[in-house]
Amino acid sequence: MAAMTDAEIAALCGFIAGAGLAGASETTLLQGFCERAVAGGLPLARGVAFIDTLHPSYEGRTFRWERENPDVTFTDYGRSTEGELAERWRTSPWFRMLNDGASILRRPVNPETAVEFPVLRELLDASLTDYVALLHRFDAGAVIGEMDSFYSGWMTDRPEGFSDADVEALTRLVPHLGLAIKAAALARIAETLVETYLGRDAGRRVLSGRIERGVAERIKTVLWFSDLRGYTRISDTAEPEQIIPLLNDYAEAVVTAVHANAGDVLKLIGDGVLAIFPAQDRARATAAALMAARQARAAVAELNARRGAEGLPTTDLYLGLHLGFVFYGNIGSKERLDFTVVGPAVNEVSRIAAMCRSVDQPVLISSAFEQSCTAEPRPFVSVGRYALRGVGKPQELFTLDRDG
Repeated sequence: MAAMTDAEIAALCGFIAGAGLAGASETTLLQGFCERAVAGGLPLARGVAFIDTLHPSYEGRTFRWERENPDVTFTDYGRSTEGELAERWRTSPWFRMLNDGASILRRPVNPETAVEFPVLRELLDASLTDYVALLHRFDAGAVIGEMDSFYSGWMTDRPEGFSDADVEALTRLVPHLGLAIKAAALARIAETLVETYLGRDAGRRVLSGRIERGVAERIKTVLWFSDLRGYTRISDTAEPEQIIPLLNDYAEAVVTAVHANAGDVLKLIGDGVLAIFPAQDRARATAAALMAARQARAAVAELNARRGAEGLPTTDLYLGLHLGFVFYGNIGSKERLDFTVVGPAVNEVSRIAAMCRSVDQPVLISSAFEQSCTAEPRPFVSVGRYALRGVGKPQELFTLDRDG
């Protein structure tokens, strides 16, 4: 088979540039690259590419292409600093290249070379014949978190392996692929960061261009404010290293329940959670918030059983629910903005949640919320009228009955 010509290489570079500028995903880029490279004469049987990212749960993402499989697959990988994943990384060609300062490593796949890297043993078992690993480092100013390089591996099953011309074509083509995949990964990082730190809906609004200071939309929404019972006492008496895991455990229970019911968490304030359920349909929004409340309470009960069995501090949830108008948008200084909600209703829901301690109820609901619950039987019990600090008129508050 003839090697790729300069014209074919230029055409493939043009495809990569165009797809990258169009915002193609990493899977689309790798699949298009490999299919066109094979059509141009490059004897690829498999290709793998991976790049680290900036994500709270995993370290990066690996993309795999196989000639017999039309779809590129991807896998998110965890931290490579401990356990089996760390051992696999330390015995990989790329780890050696990072330490040696090399940018390319080529090995024929045979019993002699299979003892050098575990990946070569796997390739030998798959009847592959030649392997090329490439490493493209980023300049220090372009490093974000652990994303400091683009890694790739290329395999063939042709009996004679890659030719020198094939390897040269790869070294000319792969930097273009790496740049396009890096651009796609950076877009994914931006989306992850804004949704993680601002909330899902707020993050999407920011990425769509809603970043002008002072621009806010008046919306009607269900407001959720919850915090942890006795958190101050726990934080004063528990071991310092127990506090962050405690907050993470209970936040996971609450945030998961809110997200599962189409809500958006806007802020984590110490042990507190501020969330919204936009109320274009008030009955649907209140029903969603109630379902989230039930799920959060159930999750907290399960969490308390587990933490109690482990001898760890436990607590419970205080929750206030309200319905009202807020301003939703960018608030802050020129250098530091927050995309959040403001208005009297936000103050009211926090005061309602604070009343849980005084009336010894885990959940308190405003009359505005209660009156909008028309999608299901209203499982509420009035606990009386109360003056809320900073709120002009006394409010009648409700709680869930024992079955609610």
